[in-house]
Amino acid sequence: MIQSNQANSPNWKLVNVKSDIPQELSKLSELARNIWWSWNNEAVDLFESLDPELWLEVEQNPVLLLERMSYDSLKALANDPKVISEVNEIYNKFREYIDVEHDKTRPSVAYFSMEYGLNSVLKIYSGGLGVLAGDYLKEASDSNVDMCAIGFLYRYGYFTQTLTMDGQQVANYEAQNFGTLPLERVLNDVGEPVIIEVPYLDYTVYAYLWRVNVGRIPLYLLDTDNEMNSQYDRPITHQLYGGDWENRLKQEILLGIGGILTLQALGIEKDIYHCNEGHAALINVKRISDYVAKGFSFDEALELVKASSLYTVHTPVPAGHDYFDEGLFGKYMSGYPEKMGISWDDLMNLGRTNPGDKNERFCMSTFACKTCQEINGVSKLHGAVSQHMFAGLWKGYFPEENHVGYVTNGVHFPTWCSSKWKEFYNKYFDPSFMKDQSNEKIWEAIYNVSDEEIWETRQFSKQKLTDYIKERFSEAWLNNQGDPSRIVSLVEKINPNALLIGFGRRFATYKRAHLLFMDLDRLSKIVNDEEHPVQFLFTGKAHPNDGAGQGLIKRIFEIANRPEFLGKIIFLENYDMLLARRLVSGVDIWLNTPTRPLEASGTSGEKALMNGVLNFSVLDGWWYEGYREKAGWALTDKRTYENQDHQDQLDAATIYSTLENEIIPLYYADNEKGYSPEWIQYIRNSIAQIAPHYTMKRMLDDYYAKFYHRLADRFKMLSEDNYAKTKELVAWKQQVINKWDSIEVVSVDKSEDLMKDNMESGRQYEIRFVVDEKGLDNAIGIDCVVVSTDVNGVDEIYTIKPFEVIQNVGDLYTFQANVSISNAGSFKVGYRMYPKHPYLPHKQDFCYVRWFSSVMN
Repeated sequence: MIQSNQANSPNWKLVNVKSDIPQELSKLSELARNIWWSWNNEAVDLFESLDPELWLEVEQNPVLLLERMSYDSLKALANDPKVISEVNEIYNKFREYIDVEHDKTRPSVAYFSMEYGLNSVLKIYSGGLGVLAGDYLKEASDSNVDMCAIGFLYRYGYFTQTLTMDGQQVANYEAQNFGTLPLERVLNDVGEPVIIEVPYLDYTVYAYLWRVNVGRIPLYLLDTDNEMNSQYDRPITHQLYGGDWENRLKQEILLGIGGILTLQALGIEKDIYHCNEGHAALINVKRISDYVAKGFSFDEALELVKASSLYTVHTPVPAGHDYFDEGLFGKYMSGYPEKMGISWDDLMNLGRTNPGDKNERFCMSTFACKTCQEINGVSKLHGAVSQHMFAGLWKGYFPEENHVGYVTNGVHFPTWCSSKWKEFYNKYFDPSFMKDQSNEKIWEAIYNVSDEEIWETRQFSKQKLTDYIKERFSEAWLNNQGDPSRIVSLVEKINPNALLIGFGRRFATYKRAHLLFMDLDRLSKIVNDEEHPVQFLFTGKAHPNDGAGQGLIKRIFEIANRPEFLGKIIFLENYDMLLARRLVSGVDIWLNTPTRPLEASGTSGEKALMNGVLNFSVLDGWWYEGYREKAGWALTDKRTYENQDHQDQLDAATIYSTLENEIIPLYYADNEKGYSPEWIQYIRNSIAQIAPHYTMKRMLDDYYAKFYHRLADRFKMLSEDNYAKTKELVAWKQQVINKWDSIEVVSVDKSEDLMKDNMESGRQYEIRFVVDEKGLDNAIGIDCVVVSTDVNGVDEIYTIKPFEVIQNVGDLYTFQANVSISNAGSFKVGYRMYPKHPYLPHKQDFCYVRWFSSVMN
């Protein structure tokens, strides 16, 4: 029989065809490939004006816009003098910005993060952590600091969210086409791709390197999805927080060890190495190994690495940190102890709160704490929570004594302030405003602006939001949720004149999105008051593995589709930066209801307040510091019930009551001009009294003031004279360790009352110790620690009184302190000894403590 057909499979080769952009428009390509355009409205408007319909179709991606435009269209624009003039004007502004030299008075920084939220085009972020990192790079660029950053170029990024007809979340992972993104592949001197070779166990993972230009700041992204890697390693950079724990460890090796190898391949060396969360902690494995390879001992290497390292923690509970079983960790990391000059057990113990406990897994955050000199939380309250969370690492000190500090998160003003509000601030604020954003005096100019203009600016933003919702979501609702008549009814009910309340965040259960729905009858009365309309806009994603979070979305979706709530409660799919910008500028109230104290900081409410939006939140995270009376509303930070269900019911009732009795009446206290003067005054107070303290510029300045300068100064000190002070400090620590147990309290001199454990309030008691330091030469300090016990039986510091050395004869040192307790009652008094040295950055750096209160009996 004759075979009637035959064909082999096509042998396709991917060919990228770039638009041939006319010379007159060539500057647009450079502008498109620098994220600077995303926070400069003139540049965004320029790209949009080239082809408004295509701009929407390419989801505001200027690289893809230029690629999709036909040559004839581009040629026509090139022949338009008005377009060319506008291109040149914006390009000149861009070059004037870019060509400024770095501020050399500030230490340089290498910043490591698993995700960066720069704009909605580059999908390498999932939520708040990434958006914060993206904002940080933008402000570093605006502030002209010498910084570079390391991250991943995810093939699929974080998922796109759609909802089924019954409210089930569907996670869609869509591959990114790197050729159409605002980035460029890093090439070597001969034009070949730079390849980073990262050792894993007994083989190598190869990563391409991409560069994103964030204004003046280079962000380098590692990419393992290439033919040089096996099918098991190509997916390392496929998904953000994707895969199993083995893939997570592979990612963290790539970010930490691969990140340092990246800097070395590019010839980059910085003063400070900043880990944004514990994911990047392994940078210090590589940095210690490199110092040891240069001839330093492990202890000397550790001193130098610590002195130039900062760890920022974002997670307020231990369960939220990354822990790896010893077997899995050893599978990939067993070769590093030799390079570090230590044993395997030594490396494991660096990741354990309790060294020697074989059942304890390796914790990246613990390792970061032990190898970074400085640690910080991301709000004042979170700093205190982190002190307690990590307290087990520094036994002998109370949590509130340890060195964990804080820098409260901020937001990048030019990114999150809408163009309308930027015009407003430019019109009424001092010209120095952008360079002096933390100056409260400048923001107080809001009090001189008329009620009408503030109201009109707010109404413009609300109209933009409602128009955006109708344009962006109508088609998706029709496609996914059926019943066109219901969708039409829903769209028609979106009312820019209603009191709009927004809730947008990751749908984790501790965020408590369910609070509003605990009494549906009461909620129905609130949203169905025709004279005082109220509408709620909800948005957010649940992690694909978080069934409870997905269930919460489904529950809200079901309630929103009930007849009494249709068009009054709306869930907006696929929360991203594009939707976030509209939402935080267009609603009237930003609602936040986390379980206290689990909101480390939160920043969405900070973005909202830059746009005249008022906050209604639990006193947690940044709002714990930010709340001002008559500038927003707050649920107390105090717990009434230990039972969380009971607490939720109380908080829900408080939300309803606040809406019914305070917020809604205030919003609708209209005058003859159709607005509430009292509401406007709240907006003024929020902008003048709160906004200046929550910009990213303030946050960056805080990092320099609190940490970067301190680290750089100490590292410089340790490095001088061929690292003489490093070697001296290490030798001193070893000497203290050798003699610590032999240090002896020779005598104690105290009053008879103290001998009987009696004291009178307000009276000074002199206490003396004579200590034989065994040749250590004034190497110890002594504290008198007085604690009280609260109602829950927890010890709290009442006072700590350091002793002073008043005499020494040979090895005998006499310590003296005058101790008093002002209040009557029952107290605990103890005495502790600790090492001291002028080169130590803080007591926890060398955490040897011996309590010897027993010698007082």
